[in-house]
Amino acid sequence: MKASEIRQKFLDYYKRQGHEIVSSSGLVPKDDPSLLFTNAGMVQFKKVFLGQERRPYNRATTAQKCLRVGGKHNDLENVGRTARHHTFFEMLGNFSFGDYFKADAIRFAWEFLTEELKLPKERLYVTVFRDDDEAEELWQKVAGVPKERIYRLGEKDNFWSMGDTGPCGPCSEILIDQGQHMSCGLQCGIGKCDCDRFLEIWNLVFMQYDQTENGTRVPLPRPSIDTGMGLERISAVVQGVFSNFDTDLFQQLIGHTANMAGVTYKANDETDTALRVIADHSRSAAFMITDGILPSNEGRGYVLRRLIRRAFRFGRLIGLRDPFLHSVCAKVVEAMGDAYPELHDNSSFMVRVVREEEERFGQTLDKGLDILEEELARLQEAGAKAISGEFAFKLYDTFGFPLDIVNDIAEKRGFSVDEPGYKACMTEQKVRAKKAWKGSGETDIASRFHDLLAAGLTSEFVGYQDLEAESRVVTILDEHGKPATRLTQGHGGWVVFAATPFYGESGGQAGDRGTVSTMTGDADVLDSLKPSQNLTVHKVFVNEGELLMAQDAMLRVDVELRAATARNHTTTHLLQAALRKVLGDHVKQSGSLVGPDRLRFDFTHISALTPEELRAVEDEVNRAIVASLPVSREYLSQQQALAKGATALFGEKYGETVCVIEVPGVSMELCGGTHLASTGQAGLFVILSESGVAAGVRRIEAATGLNALSVYQAMRDELNEVGGMLKARPGEIVSRVQNMQKEVKSLIKDKDQLQAKLLSGESRNIMDEVQEVGGIKLLAVKADVPNVKVLREQMDDIRSKLPSGVACLAAPQEDGKVALILYVSKDLHGRFTAGGLIKDVAAEVGGSGGGRPDMAQAGGTNPEGIDKAFEKLKELVAG
Repeated sequence: MKASEIRQKFLDYYKRQGHEIVSSSGLVPKDDPSLLFTNAGMVQFKKVFLGQERRPYNRATTAQKCLRVGGKHNDLENVGRTARHHTFFEMLGNFSFGDYFKADAIRFAWEFLTEELKLPKERLYVTVFRDDDEAEELWQKVAGVPKERIYRLGEKDNFWSMGDTGPCGPCSEILIDQGQHMSCGLQCGIGKCDCDRFLEIWNLVFMQYDQTENGTRVPLPRPSIDTGMGLERISAVVQGVFSNFDTDLFQQLIGHTANMAGVTYKANDETDTALRVIADHSRSAAFMITDGILPSNEGRGYVLRRLIRRAFRFGRLIGLRDPFLHSVCAKVVEAMGDAYPELHDNSSFMVRVVREEEERFGQTLDKGLDILEEELARLQEAGAKAISGEFAFKLYDTFGFPLDIVNDIAEKRGFSVDEPGYKACMTEQKVRAKKAWKGSGETDIASRFHDLLAAGLTSEFVGYQDLEAESRVVTILDEHGKPATRLTQGHGGWVVFAATPFYGESGGQAGDRGTVSTMTGDADVLDSLKPSQNLTVHKVFVNEGELLMAQDAMLRVDVELRAATARNHTTTHLLQAALRKVLGDHVKQSGSLVGPDRLRFDFTHISALTPEELRAVEDEVNRAIVASLPVSREYLSQQQALAKGATALFGEKYGETVCVIEVPGVSMELCGGTHLASTGQAGLFVILSESGVAAGVRRIEAATGLNALSVYQAMRDELNEVGGMLKARPGEIVSRVQNMQKEVKSLIKDKDQLQAKLLSGESRNIMDEVQEVGGIKLLAVKADVPNVKVLREQMDDIRSKLPSGVACLAAPQEDGKVALILYVSKDLHGRFTAGGLIKDVAAEVGGSGGGRPDMAQAGGTNPEGIDKAFEKLKELVAG
């Protein structure tokens, strides 16, 4: 039975038992900052178990993709070396939210294993919590498990808790006897060892208590069930193999890698470990990238980068010199894409990300390995056996060389690594970075208006329908944020109205501006902020008279600025849709800023957009604008909106009811901002710039409407001015510039050739300055040349005339610096080399350099030190 059949059989079985089949959640846990990755099936139901969320079902079943590669679940070093450890795995689970409890959980599990999978009952064993008489009795009564095959164990093995407080309860594990040949020795037995003879295949958690802060356990009013069974492990049992890596989940990947490397699986332990590591890490990389994680130097991105680089390093150990992991990841899509369609949807982008990371690391690895080899040789010569933490950190900091690779190589060569020293250097770097960061100087909006929020102050937003509204002043703060009863002419402050048409800054959209008028005065609204979903605070400046507490006011939003902002906001939705269409579904919003002057949109993508891609995106957006499609606003429950296909911004907090902004056939997003009535009102869209802002995150800045028109008008004016300077009509400018570039190149070439001829004649005179120092011919002269290229040509001429000796040319540059080139003939390399001499010589002109044994180059900042440099060279040559 294939693993895919086991997965489907599991889901189908529990569906027949009244369970809702719930799709796997992503590897990045939603609304759970306590977890780096989803590491168990219950993670997506955590709020349900805590009573913070309700679902339309009380029974659920999932095949959950999980990742364990950090914290207490860090199994990385064991991956590939054992039969069971993985970074990525699938957890099959069934859940009851206050519905059935122990009896049904036991019955379902036993029936699935023995009747659906046909596992022999006589080889199955059970463990229960030491005090759980009920569970032991039910195993005998419901499943017919003999008492002698039921073991009572302590809290370490058979009690589960969500954390120090919260839901917890005893658990029961089902194990299978894999046979005497898997025994670890005389002490082998359930509860005595961790060997694979009695292999745990399923854990049933009976969530029946709420643990309080003082450690007491109070019975839950609605006991629940949470189970987990690893697909890889149960597949190995069903398929009759004793390693998860021998199942069909991994064999295709291992076989593909072995063919590329020209090796055979199960012929050599080191080779087998490498093949297993590559298979495991390829699955993790494929799923992580598909879920929006991209390689970087921090957080989840660093974990991904580490896995890709670790797999690449193991590939090198079996002879794979060129990038290969991307092709193994493509096989992951073939193997698992039917169960997880998102793999197919993002396959080309995922493969590209992996390949680019491999290519980068290939260069890094070669440099790092050379430096590490030099250090190991030095340590061996000195009789030392430990690589310093400082050196290991330098490899990481300078070359991105992971510590685990240093450990792997060091261990094989009989060296250790000072990991505490490495961690100390890492900590020191973080402290330095923190001190260097000055911060934005801005205060969090919610913190700034903490007192207003604590008092429960709210205001009603009426600005979707009206841009003018009558309201009442309910709170005034002076310019320092202190409560006040009035704001007088020439002073600013903060005002809250009972209702407001002003949109407060939120969701990336800038706050509205406008005016406030009362019987006693007039003020400008300079900004509108939104400390909470139900509160808008207005930053005002009183131009005339005064604003008073509790008085009526007429609020007017600046219509033109609101319209300009709406153009940019609606177009941001069109832009995201266009990017996904042109680049792929991997594109996800990473942030935005929408104001009246421009829009800024950050999105996930691995590389800079090509000119062709930028034009295609621009075309797509403008097509939607020209089509003048309606922009609709609809209020739905969050679940209804997502079921309808609306896009939500990851990590954004949404209420029970959400606003869905839809452009038919183009875009549907959850968004509370202000928008156009139709796309045609945007007028025009032009991309101003595209750049990178972080690893795997790109940024587009753009303009719409009259702002976009201004951009084109400025470009036209500049083009006309350039055309006038070149005396060229539109359409002729590019060819005219190209011809001028050719002429300039030709003139530079002629100049260099003429200079070389002059210097060649001069070099004959230079040879008259050859001296003999310590029996060695030495030439050290200043050269008046325009650039380093010509200086090298002059040295080539000197080399042809000086078959044995040392030569050094120094040329002051126009920028106040100095260039040095040093030559040492091959017959003298036993005494010194050009690369060895240049460092001390260049130091005299305030510089440094390096190069080959025969030729080296350096730069300096002090031309006045040239004579000293020549004297230093004479000392070194004389010995």
